[in-house]
Amino acid sequence: MIRKKLTLAEAKKFLKTKGFFLNLKKNSQKKNLRFENLGVFSRTIISSLLIILFFSIMPPILSFQEERKFLSKEFKNNSQNDFKDTLNNKKKTRINEDESLVKKYLFDDIFSYEDLPSDTVRLSAKTIKQLFDDTNYNLQDVRKNKLVKPVSLSLLPNEMKMIENTKKRKELFIQIILPLIIQENNTIKLDRKKLFQVLNKSKNSKNEKIWLEKKFKQYGVANKDLSTLKIRMDEIPTSLAIAQAAKETGWGTSRFALEGNALFGQWTWSGDGIKPAGADDNSTHKVMKFKVLQASVKAYHRNLNTHSSYRNFRSARAELRDEKKELDSLALSKHLDQYAETGKKYVEILQQIIRQNKLTDFDDAKLLPSTIALESLT
Repeated sequence: MIRKKLTLAEAKKFLKTKGFFLNLKKNSQKKNLRFENLGVFSRTIISSLLIILFFSIMPPILSFQEERKFLSKEFKNNSQNDFKDTLNNKKKTRINEDESLVKKYLFDDIFSYEDLPSDTVRLSAKTIKQLFDDTNYNLQDVRKNKLVKPVSLSLLPNEMKMIENTKKRKELFIQIILPLIIQENNTIKLDRKKLFQVLNKSKNSKNEKIWLEKKFKQYGVANKDLSTLKIRMDEIPTSLAIAQAAKETGWGTSRFALEGNALFGQWTWSGDGIKPAGADDNSTHKVMKFKVLQASVKAYHRNLNTHSSYRNFRSARAELRDEKKELDSLALSKHLDQYAETGKKYVEILQQIIRQNKLTDFDDAKLLPSTIALESLT
């Protein structure tokens, strides 16, 4: 038999007549279907795993987003825009301090001084004088160089009454309380600087928000009103504080000063205190007593910065700040007529003490820094 060679076209035609291509196509379709079914199953498994994973990680993500939202949230109130305008000197705002006062936490940081050890040694006047001489701390140099040695004493010497020379007694008294007053003003100045920094930010950290909450409590600010905090968180002129301490203690000779470290004669109707000798039997008020002198100074600053009786004092001080002027103790003293029952007469005495003793020389005196933070204030 002669074998005839088939062409490619004839071979395809022959195979087609035998049904081979049809079976091949069917087999291919079955194979594709198996692969397709396998893909659907795989996608179903993967989708299920993704759904489970999604619902397991979403709660932590949402919680994290909420926390970020809380941390980035600014303290917003009616006064913030006015406050920022004042900071940027865009306009002069009317001084408007919130009259409300939350007293609950006002003196918490002052009461913390009561936890100090009770072994504080009361130095004699002679020892204190020698200490000042050894450290070259004298008022003549302070008036000239405006630098105060950071010598911090906790108690007045019992011999204050026995220093017959009035000039020497006054000088010793000023030397003792001057570092304490400047130290408290420095604390407030650092807080005020931080307040400006915090409020100039578009977002505040958690620690900054905690710090603001603490300051709202310390200054008795209701409704987290920022302009009120700005007005209350400010310094007391050094000369004014010295004059009031001198008036209230008789230049450090009063019983309240020696027995209770009370430099400013603040009254209290509850808690520990010293009853005035000439008070009526029906009188319930006492003079506040403190463990150390610094606590008395801090309480004095807090009193003038929060009590409603001194609201005009704070407004006048804020006006001086807005006008970029130095704090004037003689001008501000006019608003302390409610500090004593003698009213305007009390103000006249304060002004007399300031002038006669040239106390304004100490208003721009700086405490030599004992910490890095204070170096920026010198």
